[in-house]
Amino acid sequence: MDKQEHAALESLLKEDFYENCPGCKLDRQKELQRGLPIKQVLIIWIIVLATALTISSLFPFLYFMIRDFHVAKREEDIGYYAGYIGSSYMLGRALTSVIWGAIADKFGRKPVIIIGCAAVVIFNTLFGLSTNFWMAISMRFLLGSLNGLLGPIKAYACELVREEHQSLGLSAVSTAWGTGLIIGPALGGFLAQPAEKFPAIFSSNSIFGRFPYFLPCLIISLLALPVAIACFWIPESLHTHNSEKISSQISYDVLESASPRSTDKVDLKEGSETTSKYSLFKNWPLMSSIIVYCVFSLHDMAYTEIFSLWAVSPRRLGGLSYSTQDVGVVLAISGVGLLVFQSSLYPLVERIIGPIMVSRIAGIVSIPLLTSYHYIGMLSGIALSILLNCASLVKNVLSISIVTGLFILQNRAVHQRGAANGIAMTLMSLFKAAGPAGGGALFSWAEKRQDAGFLPGNQIVFFILNIIEVVGVLMTFKPFLVERRR
Repeated sequence: MDKQEHAALESLLKEDFYENCPGCKLDRQKELQRGLPIKQVLIIWIIVLATALTISSLFPFLYFMIRDFHVAKREEDIGYYAGYIGSSYMLGRALTSVIWGAIADKFGRKPVIIIGCAAVVIFNTLFGLSTNFWMAISMRFLLGSLNGLLGPIKAYACELVREEHQSLGLSAVSTAWGTGLIIGPALGGFLAQPAEKFPAIFSSNSIFGRFPYFLPCLIISLLALPVAIACFWIPESLHTHNSEKISSQISYDVLESASPRSTDKVDLKEGSETTSKYSLFKNWPLMSSIIVYCVFSLHDMAYTEIFSLWAVSPRRLGGLSYSTQDVGVVLAISGVGLLVFQSSLYPLVERIIGPIMVSRIAGIVSIPLLTSYHYIGMLSGIALSILLNCASLVKNVLSISIVTGLFILQNRAVHQRGAANGIAMTLMSLFKAAGPAGGGALFSWAEKRQDAGFLPGNQIVFFILNIIEVVGVLMTFKPFLVERRR
């Protein structure tokens, strides 16, 4: 491209720049940046982690919390009530995700992120102070309702970095999400019931003795507090102007490789597509990836609920008789392995074989792995510890690989990312709300059929989880799952 052509393109791009628009300012900064966007990826990672820690931090101690509330008449019924509390967060999020997505598209990603982090600080703390079953459900429901950033943050992750780094930005979302889903339960397992575990530090008459599940909630809230404050200084990515000109997000990448003549024919057409108000529900590449995402989300939440209940339930009912601290160790080891894989290997694998193939292979490998859980549970001692840690690590790596691939497909399929991710979060949250409730009910039912002739005890649990996984894998094939070609 000669100097005259370059000057013409620069002039065109300047016309599309609005001085008072935060989105335009961010676009200009992105184009001036060279190298990997480490700072931006770190911002995304910290925000998502602060939110994700709350989602499953309760699972290691939920069994004991329900027991202490004295709402279950029999020990085998604890799983039912645990499922209700686990589902209340997702139900609240399902009812408000589209609203938060619309707010993010109208007023910006930043306000939604700040409110979501603040909700974690307030309602997660109050959950730890719950004195009965209904207070616990209410606090989790309010936390899910007001924490609406997990949909818009995916749009923000794409908008905060250049297009060639979007997979890295979305990988940061899923990595932090997965890490939070692992470290959260680890914190819950280590820090719950501190007066029993650390009587020299925490008195039984202290607030942590009277509220044995308050400490892990308090620690997570204190971690989220500085994040909420720091979010006041993060850049806004939403464009606050209405322009019929070429979108600056697409113009640099396309214009720099095009001649002036082809620019008129190609870029203006793509720009008009960006601003068009086509129906998201008619966008099959988007909707197919969301539906597959929902199926795997149902599986993941049911698995998370069941794994913790299975680990802490007594041996006579088919469990492992683990303490909350034992569960915390398993999940902490899984979290470290997950972090290493997602930050180093996943982007490379995704570039080589693509997001659909990554999700498909991960789903297929998960099936025999889940089948092995029943047989791992028959072991004891060091053999049980080693194999359970290995299986848990691999299972969580596979689950997050699936989710990351589907994240990428969703964000490649649409330009209105805030609204699209709002739809995705609503549907996913409904499935995730069904996951803990269904998983808890399934687990309680399985505990009552230890002597059944067909798939007794926990065998039926892992069999049904595998059925859901098989359905998800089958849906990754054409013509159901379609990737939008850029």
